[in-house]
Amino acid sequence: MKITQLLTEDTINLHLQSRSKDAVLSELVQQLHDAGKLRDKEQFTNDILNRESQSTTGIGEGIAIPHAKSAAVQAPAIAFGRSTEGINYDSLDSQPAHLFFMIAASEGANDDHLDALSRLATFLMDTSFREKILSAQSAADVLQAVNDKESELDDEVTEEVQAPKEEKSTVRLLAVTACPTGIAHTYMAAEKLNERAKERGLSLKVETNGSSGVKNRLTDAEIAEADAIIVAADTKVEMARFAGKHVIQTKVGDAIYETDALLDRAIKKDAPIYELEKGQEDTSSSDKKSGFYKHLMNGVSNMLPFVVGGGILIALSFFWGSSNPDSPEYNAFAAMLNTIGGGKAFFLMVPVLAGFIASSIADRPGFAPGMIGGLIAITVSGVDEVGGGSGFLGGLIAGFLAGYITLLVKKLFARLPNSLEGLKPVLFYPVFSIAATGIIMLLINPQLAKLYTGFSAFLEGMGGTNQILVGLVIGGMMAVDMGGPVNKAAYTYGIAMLDAQNFQFIAAVMAGGMVPPLGMAIATTLFKNRYTKTEREAGKTAYVLGACFITEGVIPFAAADPLRVIPASVIGAATAGALTMAFDIALRAPHGGIFVMGLVEGGISKILLYALAIIIGSVITGLIAGMLRKKPA
Repeated sequence: MKITQLLTEDTINLHLQSRSKDAVLSELVQQLHDAGKLRDKEQFTNDILNRESQSTTGIGEGIAIPHAKSAAVQAPAIAFGRSTEGINYDSLDSQPAHLFFMIAASEGANDDHLDALSRLATFLMDTSFREKILSAQSAADVLQAVNDKESELDDEVTEEVQAPKEEKSTVRLLAVTACPTGIAHTYMAAEKLNERAKERGLSLKVETNGSSGVKNRLTDAEIAEADAIIVAADTKVEMARFAGKHVIQTKVGDAIYETDALLDRAIKKDAPIYELEKGQEDTSSSDKKSGFYKHLMNGVSNMLPFVVGGGILIALSFFWGSSNPDSPEYNAFAAMLNTIGGGKAFFLMVPVLAGFIASSIADRPGFAPGMIGGLIAITVSGVDEVGGGSGFLGGLIAGFLAGYITLLVKKLFARLPNSLEGLKPVLFYPVFSIAATGIIMLLINPQLAKLYTGFSAFLEGMGGTNQILVGLVIGGMMAVDMGGPVNKAAYTYGIAMLDAQNFQFIAAVMAGGMVPPLGMAIATTLFKNRYTKTEREAGKTAYVLGACFITEGVIPFAAADPLRVIPASVIGAATAGALTMAFDIALRAPHGGIFVMGLVEGGISKILLYALAIIIGSVITGLIAGMLRKKPA
């Protein structure tokens, strides 16, 4: 996209009336508003001022580039203002500013728009270009100067491709540039570093962390071979990958105005060796991981607070009594905690998982369809006997489905006129992606939920079978989908047997449901070097959740690594279920974990045997999961 598609005659003001920084900002915002580029002038003004509060956009050399990426922008645009007298703008070089380019980027702006905006920022590093803008007699002259510069850039690229490569220094340097909004300073710093390195015959590669994502990403091989690395950033960038290298950390503005000094330091390796801080994870291998894993972990990490917070509240409710109004131990406070934890936090768990998986795939537009798909997964069954849906496995399907459907929708609407650009994120994307995701989930979720009736019939047919085999089956079923149709079938069967005064089956069900989180807690304890710090912390919580018969405590692990965690959980849970039957354990409570151990019939000896069955199953799960888990790369 050409810059002149964003900078037009109606957004150019060669005679600014303002005499102060705030007045300039207000005048340029009004220019954009009058040109029909904003849907909410006040909101955009606030966003511009918020960006200024982070660091000045007066870059020096008489230039200021106020900018913001905002939902208040109707269509991406650039406003240009010129002050002959100059205005005190708190610029980096403390000199008055004469040229003002206000960049308005919409939240739905595509990479073409962002590339054009960043290209303008690099043009302003050229002294001759600035002089043409300063001497322009009309808006048409300004646009002609921009067009000439773009043509010049195209010619340079062609010449660079055709010309023989110059011999460069043997010193290998890398750099990363990033500013808070990633629109202007990020690319200006990169341009200045590249320009000076080329003039000095230095080998330099610059990674930019801008609004359109990471461009020119540094590879592990390049980092390994680098002599020094310059990180010019005013915002967070991925640093762990630079462990063991000489790293210069500085402000993004320094890369623009102290370029040679930074390059001199890098050549001399005048910088400390970067070391990982205590507790900082080494994410240098993140590029090696598949996109599937990255999307999955985005969902899991955002779901984790709901699992932990909700699970702990459910566990705390048992201290106060029963949340069942029909129970003689009923306690109103216990019911309140259970409602918050189980009724609300756990209810949102799967939709949040699906929503953040989808947003990882398709960015912000994927979040809404992912949430809706996840909600359908847990609420729509299409089967009279099934109260819920397909559980967390259905949520996983919904998340990836919504993400890739949204990507398709974005591609389908990519060729809409620029005048409709602002409607994409607020109208077209949500309507079509939510509709498509919802329709597909409504069609497939009942089929997943029908598994419930199939497994229920299967269990009823096993009524006359050896009880140890039944315990093996229902214990394993509790660990297959942690709240999905298979788990529901096993639990419902246990409740039915409890109503029929057969107390052995519910004991096997509860043991099978306690093993998965306890087993993964043990795995993160015994195999610490195979799990991240976040997973180890989740493992500590899983001890509590497992002990309270909250099987959902294993979902973060199962969602992140289903091919290892689910089989390990099923084997351990099946073992625990079979052992409870072998030990002839009878339990009179449908829920509660360790809080209802006293209701096991047969006294302390049976309670200890029940605990032993659960411990054996948990250790089996922990050992299998831990041994199957690969060490982080």
